[in-house]
Amino acid sequence: MHPTKILAILGLVFASQIHAEMRAESVNYKIGETSFSSTLVYDGNVKTKRPGLVMFPNWYGMNDGQIEKAKAIAGSDFVILVADVYGVETRPSNDSDAGAAAKAMYADRSVLRARANAALDALRAQADKVALDTANIGAIGFCFGGATALELARSGADIDGVVSFHGNLSSDDPTLAKNIKGSVLALNGGDDSYVPAEQIEAFGKEMRDAGVDWQFVNFGGAVHCFAESDAQSPPGCVYNERAARRGFAMMRAFFASTFQ
Repeated sequence: MHPTKILAILGLVFASQIHAEMRAESVNYKIGETSFSSTLVYDGNVKTKRPGLVMFPNWYGMNDGQIEKAKAIAGSDFVILVADVYGVETRPSNDSDAGAAAKAMYADRSVLRARANAALDALRAQADKVALDTANIGAIGFCFGGATALELARSGADIDGVVSFHGNLSSDDPTLAKNIKGSVLALNGGDDSYVPAEQIEAFGKEMRDAGVDWQFVNFGGAVHCFAESDAQSPPGCVYNERAARRGFAMMRAFFASTFQ
């Protein structure tokens, strides 16, 4: 998708971005024998330190569209690492391959949590290369990526907060929520058939039992993928401009509150 369209959709076009120099640089690392190539996105013209976000993509994983989305979100406000969760050998190009890749991650969430933490470590390691404020770090994710962001929080990662956009809310071990150190914002489509009421209820209980600082927001009339501007797989996965604009505004307000 064209970057200008994404910027307009997200409502992130500011006068200060006219002179932005958005950069996207590969960040390579390994976990055991598996190689990963995440992408660091930031405005090279900004010299003051900015908060960092790990951004977990939807089930298609790392691709150009996710990098453009990260540029639109980052602007001059954030340094973002778009996380490669699957590894360099897995780049889904269709729903079938994407579903298989995500299913493999859900099958062993300890592996998913380890890979999410590796991406977080990779972001922190960029502090000597870019103007990154390592005292203010968060995570965001979309669909499968929203679930991954929540798993990062459940792992006990030292982050200020996570925002899940239309993510799976289930947990393989609800007691892990006691490890959550930061705040949680879960944004959900009110008519999302992929996130049933039982899952929402269980998520709320999980958060309450662990004493987490959490928020859950249902957007009326929205379904799964509401923040994905190129999502057109009706009836279950459809972009909703109103919900997306409100969701991104809430995300920014959330981090403005959690980052000190």
